Amino acid sequence: MPKNKPETVTAGLPKNIIPPRRDFLQKAGLGGLGLGAFMFSPIEETLARSTEKVNRYSSPSDLRITDLRIAEVAGAPMRCPIIRIDTNQGIYGLGEVRDGASARYALVLKSRILGENPCQIERLFKRIKLFGNHARQAGGVCAIEMALWDLAGKAYNVPIYQMLGGKYRDAIRLYSDTTQSNDPEVFAERLKGRVDKGYTFLKMDFGVQMVRDNEGSVVNTKAFDKGNAWSSEYGSYGRTAHPFTGVQLTDKGIQEMVAYVAAVRNKVGYDIPLAADHFGHFDYKECIRLGEALEPYRLAWLEDMVPWFYTEKWKQITDAIKTPTLTGEDIFLKEEFIKLIDARAIDMIQPDLASSGGILETKKIGDYAEERGIPMAMHFAGTPVSFMANIHCAAATENFISLEHHSVDIPWWEEMVKNIPKPLVVDGFANVPEGPGLGVELNEDVIKEHLVEGTEYFAPTEEWNTDRSNDRWWS
Repeated sequence: MPKNKPETVTAGLPKNIIPPRRDFLQKAGLGGLGLGAFMFSPIEETLARSTEKVNRYSSPSDLRITDLRIAEVAGAPMRCPIIRIDTNQGIYGLGEVRDGASARYALVLKSRILGENPCQIERLFKRIKLFGNHARQAGGVCAIEMALWDLAGKAYNVPIYQMLGGKYRDAIRLYSDTTQSNDPEVFAERLKGRVDKGYTFLKMDFGVQMVRDNEGSVVNTKAFDKGNAWSSEYGSYGRTAHPFTGVQLTDKGIQEMVAYVAAVRNKVGYDIPLAADHFGHFDYKECIRLGEALEPYRLAWLEDMVPWFYTEKWKQITDAIKTPTLTGEDIFLKEEFIKLIDARAIDMIQPDLASSGGILETKKIGDYAEERGIPMAMHFAGTPVSFMANIHCAAATENFISLEHHSVDIPWWEEMVKNIPKPLVVDGFANVPEGPGLGVELNEDVIKEHLVEGTEYFAPTEEWNTDRSNDRWWS
């Protein structure tokens, strides 16, 4: 060999690690590279061979929505419509219409998303959000938004929280709702039972309904003659907004209500944060009187004392009492939250992701509140599908405090989903799932066992494929 011949790339390496060319080609072929294919086969076959062992979870750019179907679950804790959005690549996304809302809120949007790429989440959300409104009327928009995130996560093989920018926490603190009793000691025992299960944050529902039948405790008891707090008929107590019922609390009534809180505090102590909700339909001055009487018990917050849209009344309550005030579970989109926050009308916000606009909109709401020093709790009452959407959002939002868990007493609740470590809740915390999308799949047998009577498991919905109109807000 001439001394001036250029050195090869193996020059200087020990002879025992320089593979003979023939051995290399043989091993490459055995390993699936098929080097001969690169040299002698058509380019299409070469590409197919070279990528046959690559784990491509999906082709996101080519993903298209082909169907939307519904499975309505009963008693979880309320009626909850689960939606499934199917695609041309066999992967699907799960979402959930808010508890108690009509599945039609989602079905009417089907024709607006068919044929679209589900990974275009924000663009599709802007297309459909005009069909949402406050409270449960937002259910369809939010369910679809959840399902789009689930699909995108599966397409890219990452958990939703990662697409939101990452997580601030690995486990999400839950606060458990608790059933009522007109006996303060029974009520206190029920809340102590939550502590015994490991919960480190509690919420109690208590209010005027507990004392309304006591002599001399409530003014204008006739207001309750028609319906209850959840009645929807016009003229009923439940349908009449707080300023218009004429209900007032006497000093005796306030002391009786305070006795419930005192009993709970005596039972669970002060190490555990304790929030309160469902006070009844009376105006803001009664709220202030009750709030002042409750201050010695250091409640975590007083929730929904008056409807969320009475900004000035909220500010009057907030400025008058020392206990934090909170509202927001029925607000759709960030704009109304911004009004309350900028007015300093409340101390905390509480969006329900299934009403507020879905995962990304709720994170935006939380981020806005964080910039102005306002914490965010999250309201939730539904199946593990919506629960996991909340978990991802809570993990990715820095000012998050705690998430409601309304189904502690439902034995089959966690069994509605699979492909995730169980139990979902351990000592009052839920781990953030690491699987793609929401991180769960449905347990078909359990869902079918608890379907709303007269409904089917993801029955065809072709009648909603072509329901269209001109939806623009402007010309």
